[in-house]
This record gives sequence, C-alpha cells and structure tokens, in this order.
Amino acid sequence: MVAVLAGGTGGAKLAAGLAALTDVAVIANTGDDIEIYGVHVSPDPDLATWWLAGIIDERGWGIAGDTFEQMEREENPWFRLGDRDLELCRLRTDALRTSRLTEAHAKVVEAVGVRARVLPMSDEPVRTHVRTPKGLRSLQEFLIVDGAAGPIEEVALEGIDAARPTPEVAGAISTADAIVIGPSNPVISIGPILAVPGIRAALREAPAPVIAVSPFVGGHAIKGPTEDFCLSAGIELSAQGIADHYRDVIDAVVADEPVEGVPALVTDTLMPDEAGREALARKILEFAESARSLGAG
Repeated sequence: MVAVLAGGTGGAKLAAGLAALTDVAVIANTGDDIEIYGVHVSPDPDLATWWLAGIIDERGWGIAGDTFEQMEREENPWFRLGDRDLELCRLRTDALRTSRLTEAHAKVVEAVGVRARVLPMSDEPVRTHVRTPKGLRSLQEFLIVDGAAGPIEEVALEGIDAARPTPEVAGAISTADAIVIGPSNPVISIGPILAVPGIRAALREAPAPVIAVSPFVGGHAIKGPTEDFCLSAGIELSAQGIADHYRDVIDAVVADEPVEGVPALVTDTLMPDEAGREALARKILEFAESARSLGAG
C-alpha cells in the first residue's frame, strides 16, 4: 500500500497513476476547504477523487460533462461548481451533520465508484489564508477573485494548532509500504498537511521510505502560482530546493534533474496522459523498493 500526500493537480494525477498499479491511500490537503452555496466544498480531496474515478474534466477541475444550471441562478458565482459537483458536496454536507469529515468524504468517494481511500488530513477545520499588500484573503479568494496577484507576504493556516491527524491518516502512514509526497505546491498543498501537529513526527517514524516528487519540470512549475508561493517561502525553484525543503521528513527524491545530499531517481516526471502517469508511478514503486532494501524509511 502506498500513502500519497496530495493537493492540487500534480498529486492527484500521480495518485491516479499509482492506484492503477497498487492499493493507494491519498492523504489530502483540506486547507482549501470552503463553505459556499450552502455546502461544504473540499477542493483537494474532491480533485483527487475525480482523478481516481476517471471523471476529471479536461479543464483539470470539476467533473467531465457537468452542467452549471445552479451557477446561472447565483448572483455572484465567483467559485464555480457544476451541478453534479454540487450534488456530491451536498452529500458530504448532509453526512457532516452526524459524521466526521473523513467519514463524510468517504461517502463521496463511494458515490463515484472509487476503491482507493481519500483521507482528509484532519477532521478539524483548517483554512489557508494569504496576505498581500491588499490584506488577508482566503486562499480561494486569492486564487480566483484576485487572480493570484501578489506579492505574497504570508501564508497563514487558521485552526492548525487544534488540528490532529485522523486515525485513518495515522494508520495509513504507519502501515504503508511506501509514502510519496506528490508533485504538489509545497506551500499551499503539501504545507498544510505537514503543518498538522503530529504529521511530521509520523513521517519520520514511519517504517516505509518517504519519497518526494518534485513539482518542477525543466526548472518550472507546470501550472498555477507554485513558483510565486515557493519564492515567498524561500524555496529554491529546483529539485534541490524541494529536497532541502522536505529534508527533515524524506528519504529520497524523484525529479528530472540531479540533487545532492539525498538519494534521487532522475527521470521524466511529466505526466501528459494515462500512460505517462502509470510509467512514473511504476518507476516510483521500483525506486521505493530499492530504498527499502538500502534501509531507508
């Protein structure tokens, strides 16, 4: 079983590639969660779920073939959700009245026929905010309404001190054969997961090797404001920068360029299609096996 820390498209795509080959538990960032239109939206757990189900829209978000009749009735639909997407968010919202977030999202996973587990990083609410010269904004407002216009002065995680890893997350980390930090934004996608009190210690104590996959291809991020967030956090825009950033919790790195100070698999990390996702996943699994034989983890 492979535990995958994921948020955003890169981590979700890799999780889908791994799930085609082995049992997967996705530990998903919930710092992006938002309450809107009367429902609880979990963008990163949902994104991973849509990729695993093979129903992701070609835009890279939302469900393929979805309609937007509800959005047409909203006065200011700045956060656009398709009708099927809203229906699944409502399923989760209804379940949250009597269940933990982990259990509520499991109903969404089951509803779209996904066998892999998609685990919120914590059942306690954590909300990511971004400070710019214009003030403090929720992450979704910063990304969508503000167009991710910086400069980024601070990333704040509201509620992080009260958050805890769920039993399911702790169990996935302690029993995994390999743990993969996906090629996701290290500040706003992976950062909130690692900031949950207890997660870093669990990764350091895990018997399995912990392998980070660089989000940079050819020295650049594939999409989104990853580079701006990394620069704001002092992370070098390279595989070496990723290795240094995760140094205290990882045993190895997968990237398309060499790194120093940690075992590395240098390979093509671009995942343009299903074949590319599975090819990278297969290489990571083989690399993890070699890392175990060398005593990493």
